[in-house]
Amino acid sequence: MLDVRRMQTLRAVVTSGSITAAAANLGYTPSAVSQQVAALEREVGQPLLERVGRGVRPTAAGSLLTEHAAIIGRHVAEAELALADLRAGRTGRLAVRYFATAGLALLPPALATLRQEHPGVQVDLKLAEPHDSLPEVQQGHADVAIVVRPGSADPLPGVRLVHLLDDPYRLVLPRGHRLQRKRVIDLADLAEEPWVGSEWPAGPCVRIMLDACAAAGFTPGFVVESEDYANAQGFVAAGLGVSLIPRLGLTTPHPGVVIRRVAKPEPVRVIQAAIRDSAAANPAVRCLLDTLRTAAAAA
Repeated sequence: MLDVRRMQTLRAVVTSGSITAAAANLGYTPSAVSQQVAALEREVGQPLLERVGRGVRPTAAGSLLTEHAAIIGRHVAEAELALADLRAGRTGRLAVRYFATAGLALLPPALATLRQEHPGVQVDLKLAEPHDSLPEVQQGHADVAIVVRPGSADPLPGVRLVHLLDDPYRLVLPRGHRLQRKRVIDLADLAEEPWVGSEWPAGPCVRIMLDACAAAGFTPGFVVESEDYANAQGFVAAGLGVSLIPRLGLTTPHPGVVIRRVAKPEPVRVIQAAIRDSAAANPAVRCLLDTLRTAAAAA
């Protein structure tokens, strides 16, 4: 394989017209330049320069290698510029994973700011379940993911977790329910109620609700399982049962339900940004994280 550095030295000799002039331009000694050219000639197996008066000129092989050295030099310069743009966050691709309620509340303002400050960055945005995105970040398929993960959970190799928001659950009751006059309802008071599930298949958000009910001394009896919060509210409004839904999932309440706080205990899901370690220094990632924090504070 040809040595690219030696090819660039040959190009300097050819464009300078002599080994002495090339050495002065490169900051080397003439002996060092001669050694580089001689080593390249051994790699090629034929002469690359011939003497003309006090200078040199390339042979056919020397001219060929000089042309390719110019092409290589141009590509290297372009690569360096592209890398500089990537380091500065002016270009590149950012892979972001999110789950539905976090996307609705947090991502739109964050992405608007990112586009304004880093217009050359393309965003690969995909919807995922709250627990499905962490492996993508760990495996390098995503740079940032918004996930539900307790702050007390064990750290993950290669992943940084940044707290965004604590999202408390709210009790959703059908209008006219016997408990609706109370502003805060103890979870144990709901032990005998029929329940409407709000997430299927079950994931970490359901686990948080089940753990809270277990702490209150009961296991909820589900009569309906729903795939999303909007449908769950519809089932509650129809009088089929009660439900616990995170506050971010109640931005558009159904007219047929009332929403109340719960206590003893109050279930809370912890929403965090999972960031791949190798992407943490990227200016576009830092911009996205800052705006996610701002949006979380507003939420």
